[in-house]
Amino acid sequence: MFKFGNPEILYGLIIIPVLLLLFIIAVYNKKRALRKYGDFGVIQQLMPLRSKARPVLKFIFVILAVAALIFTAADPQFGSKLEKVKRKGVEIVIALDVSNSMMAEDIEPNRLERAKRSISRLIDRLKNDKIGLIVFAGDAYVQVPVTTDYSAIKMYLSTINTDIVPRQGTAIGSAIDLAVRSFDSKSELEKALIIITDGENHKGNAVEAAKEARKEGIKIHTIGMGSVEGAPIPLKKRNGQVVYQKDNQGNTVVSKLDPKMLRQIASVGDGKFTRANNARTGLNEIFNAISKMTQKEIESKVYTDYEHRFQYLLGLALLLLFADLLLMNRKNNKLNKFNLFKTGM
Repeated sequence: MFKFGNPEILYGLIIIPVLLLLFIIAVYNKKRALRKYGDFGVIQQLMPLRSKARPVLKFIFVILAVAALIFTAADPQFGSKLEKVKRKGVEIVIALDVSNSMMAEDIEPNRLERAKRSISRLIDRLKNDKIGLIVFAGDAYVQVPVTTDYSAIKMYLSTINTDIVPRQGTAIGSAIDLAVRSFDSKSELEKALIIITDGENHKGNAVEAAKEARKEGIKIHTIGMGSVEGAPIPLKKRNGQVVYQKDNQGNTVVSKLDPKMLRQIASVGDGKFTRANNARTGLNEIFNAISKMTQKEIESKVYTDYEHRFQYLLGLALLLLFADLLLMNRKNNKLNKFNLFKTGM
């Protein structure tokens, strides 16, 4: 297992393109200054010891040394000891609607993006719980199985968009059925399903699916994304132009929140229903409800000991800086006299 002890220091790598830009500007300005004195080709002949390659090579040494020092300060570490750790928590599965209607902008910047940001903040608040991620539209798919690896969840969360599920629609019932199968049936942990959608159910009987899930001991919470007034659904074409989805009669489709069905699902699932708006998404209320659930022991394998490996990068940085000091900008006049390929007279 690999990690950085101080990952925030890696932002310092932004200095490398800045240094590269400054070097290019310096070289350009130097050439422009030399041209003021006459023909550049003639001036080069008057400076036989001037080297074109050495300043570039010295700059490469410095850049690599700076990068090595930044990685050194970030403290690279490798896990060396794997142990079983027991924690207390619950199992959570989040089912996220990725249908086109989630692109409606009645919640800024849009329903889907706001939901993703809220899920990310929820993950930051979790400590010992297991969590999984499902995406659904016309079909439902497991994006991340139930795990304690929160970083994996956040990584996959950032890649989610409306193209991730090929068939459009809003099959909430299918998402509930898949969530039931995603939980560990042998686990004695309390289980909670959070459904984040605009509630425009087009397929299956979601309420019946929620009843069956509750029989399996799964509490179901729902979050309604959007407003009852609704908003048009923006669609981006390949050329970047944005148009709004229309029905078969050519009328602009307005996507409206269906709170009634989401309340029913939460009611039969013994959970909570909240509505999201521009001020909040309601995940705080759901999190508070989940935190009151009975927490049981979770056994997982984690790396408990990490060995620091910054010494190698520090040594490389010092070696590169030493090479930069040894290498002169100008050619060595004595070494320049030796020409192994010069033929005798």
